[in-house]
Amino acid sequence: MKYWYCMKTDMGPIRILCEDSVILRVDFIDQIPEDAIREKTELIDRAVCQMEEYLVGERKQFDLPLAPQGTLFQKKVWEALLTIPYGTTKSYGEIATMIGNPKASRAVGGANNKNPISIIIPCHRVIGTNGSLVGYGGGLDKKTKLLHLEQGGK
Repeated sequence: MKYWYCMKTDMGPIRILCEDSVILRVDFIDQIPEDAIREKTELIDRAVCQMEEYLVGERKQFDLPLAPQGTLFQKKVWEALLTIPYGTTKSYGEIATMIGNPKASRAVGGANNKNPISIIIPCHRVIGTNGSLVGYGGGLDKKTKLLHLEQGGK
């Protein structure tokens, strides 16, 4: 059974979707899942608590069971994103090199865009080679706020 809950944040509502004992999605809400029940489960409670701690600068690492759905390539990219330390950034090219495919920076960008577990799988920490903030599913304003938070701002 799938369950979802929407938490209110300064950046807008964030939806958390879980199934059984894993998180499937965390995203800035755009639609309500038709095949899920709106209910706070124990796992959703843990996720909300950790997200709240993160958003006030008290948590630097998440401890939640994740099950992002995607292609093998996308999953490789998302696993690499999980290794980017809090407060730091990597370029799309660096992520491509990390996964053993240095010429795949555009494909890394595509996988980043499809990341179903925003913030927890930190796609916001990926920037352009020249340091520019390019692309973020939640919008560049949110990416800027998340990076600013991780740099010590609130």
